[in-house]
Amino acid sequence: MTPWLHIVGIGEDGLAGLTPATRAVVEAAEVIVGGDRHHDLSGAVSAERIAWPSPFDAMIDTIRKLKGRRAVILVTGDPLWFSVGARIGRAIDPSEITYHPQLSAFQLAAARMGWSLADVETLTVHGRPVEQMIAFIQPDARLLILTTGAETPARIAAFLTERGFGASKMTVLAAMGGDREQRFDGTADSWSHEVPAFNTLAVDCIAAPDAALLPRVPGLADDLFRHDGTMTKQEVRAATLAKLMPMRGALLWDIGTGCGSVAVEWMRAARYARAIGIEPRADRREMAAANALALGAPRLELIAGEAPDALAGLEAPDAIFIGGGLSPDVFEAAWSALKPLGRMVANAVTLESEAELIALHRVHGGQLVKLQINRAEPVGSLTGWRPLMPVTQWSLVKR
Repeated sequence: MTPWLHIVGIGEDGLAGLTPATRAVVEAAEVIVGGDRHHDLSGAVSAERIAWPSPFDAMIDTIRKLKGRRAVILVTGDPLWFSVGARIGRAIDPSEITYHPQLSAFQLAAARMGWSLADVETLTVHGRPVEQMIAFIQPDARLLILTTGAETPARIAAFLTERGFGASKMTVLAAMGGDREQRFDGTADSWSHEVPAFNTLAVDCIAAPDAALLPRVPGLADDLFRHDGTMTKQEVRAATLAKLMPMRGALLWDIGTGCGSVAVEWMRAARYARAIGIEPRADRREMAAANALALGAPRLELIAGEAPDALAGLEAPDAIFIGGGLSPDVFEAAWSALKPLGRMVANAVTLESEAELIALHRVHGGQLVKLQINRAEPVGSLTGWRPLMPVTQWSLVKR
């Protein structure tokens, strides 16, 4: 199929920064789609102009109607790196599109900072919850972040400071590659700059001796979560996530989500992983939402209700965790919805729920294990082992 749509990355240097071939495409366009900034940067071209609508989904139909005309969409930098080019490519066959990449904000920022792109985390909070960057705050990490407005660097500075990373170095870069390029340097604990709304933030994470350590590997300390005592404890949670196998963009159903510890760690463990928590108690849903925000998993979706009824109509999951309320009906509804190669894990602490697991294991196979954790705790002036309630865990993969 012959490409009819051109998606062109443009920088602060406007048409002058484009290759001759790409500039010829823009200059020959009959219609150009873009934001106000993009139209300003290409103002020398005579073409019909269309602005981005809100919501963006309405633009896809508009773009499809441009077929048969010389159509150009202008975006910032690389159209396929945290840009609308990827969204358009999911709606329109990529064979109909020619992409013209420009230097991205990440490349320009890395060059300004003297950082190797291979050694940094590249993130965007543009149009997304800012809290999602919290999952990436770790000692000596370097972050390049596309922000969502002038106030975003100050919010990120607060996140860093609250977690013991106040000494982290922060640099805001704006209008990179143009005549109006600006740079603002400071530290998280004293950040006070007023910066342009369109900016890129570089963070060099520096941890204090008492900084909170929040690795992406599952098994966060229990006291990092708000909970009412009923939760999947740290060691069991790590074993549970290992069997659930978080993967990029995968969806988890957390049935009986409680304080959300398993769902939150699932989302932290893999880029763009998603989770739906099904929990009948409002107080526990509130705790789960608070934990998701505090620990960098703000897109946790919470549903009031009980399985199996609350499962009806949900998007099919890649993995399912049943932390409570297992029954044959719940298993059948969950198992039938699970995608091929999906992983299911169910934990039980009572004799009654253990009996359900054993019966299901007898019919469906999988792996059945008993997890017994002992923690050293004070016994008067001495120390002894205090056992946690043993957990029976059943796991299996849908083939």
